[in-house]
Amino acid sequence: MKFIVQWNGQPSAEQSVIERFMKTGGKAPEGVTLLGRWHAAGGLHGVAIVEADDTRGLSAMALEWGDLLSLSVSPAMTDEELGAALAAHQAARK
Repeated sequence: MKFIVQWNGQPSAEQSVIERFMKTGGKAPEGVTLLGRWHAAGGLHGVAIVEADDTRGLSAMALEWGDLLSLSVSPAMTDEELGAALAAHQAARK
């Protein structure tokens, strides 16, 4: 399943975030596949799309960065997956 991971950090955490990212490369934990990651220019916020079969790896990621960043993790759907869900919903309403 795909997830949207959003993060925000306070300017006071900037140096610590930089040091950790440079040390770890921001590598995704075991069980999580990083599909893409985008960072805001000039700020400690961004978004990543990841894939995981369960929440264990997502929890590990939140624990790894939670002392420096506020993280939000939400299930994600592609246009095709959403379209199929909407079609099933419409069919059930008829």
